[in-house]
Amino acid sequence: MNDENAPAHGIEADLPAIDFHSPGRFAIHNPETGGTIASSREPAPFILGDHSHLERFHTPEQAQAHTLALLQQATQSLCLFTPDLEPLLYNHGSVLDACTRFLLASPKNRLRILLRDPTRPVRQGHRLLQLAQRVTSNLHIRKLNPDNINEESAYLLADGRGLLLRPQPDLPAGYALYNDPGRARQQQARFDQAWDTSLLDPDLRSFLL
Repeated sequence: MNDENAPAHGIEADLPAIDFHSPGRFAIHNPETGGTIASSREPAPFILGDHSHLERFHTPEQAQAHTLALLQQATQSLCLFTPDLEPLLYNHGSVLDACTRFLLASPKNRLRILLRDPTRPVRQGHRLLQLAQRVTSNLHIRKLNPDNINEESAYLLADGRGLLLRPQPDLPAGYALYNDPGRARQQQARFDQAWDTSLLDPDLRSFLL
């Protein structure tokens, strides 16, 4: 599972580029029914802040396992950049439980979600939107400013050192880093810049209030 090569995206010149070749299209975008997958999920067996190898993945199941591992182990900060809260990855009971524990562990913990289009999760329902209705102080969801067209990927940041990145959001393929503060910091800067110009969409406002 270890691989020294993975996708390069938003990496500054002071860090070596990560080469990545997609194995093909897998259609990670989810069915219009918006249903969740009932099967249980297990997190990937890697430790946030300790595991130094880059982990490349290709399947939805691997993407789910790395996502859950980062969500369960974060203790300070989580940032999610997603096109539409991708139900295949995030609309699952294990994800809801991990995010709930994270938010309730400390009032200083913060989960920020930045998405391109809230129409689908608002219309079909989503567990993280329901959580945002209950935990309003440290879970924030906003819409990407349409003027910000430079970010094509989907990614998750955890505690300033963990990063899961998929260069093409309609594919499950990507890579996970569990202890790379340099790349996580650079991706965090991209997220913060997009967050500073983000919007509170009327659909989100009416749903969350």
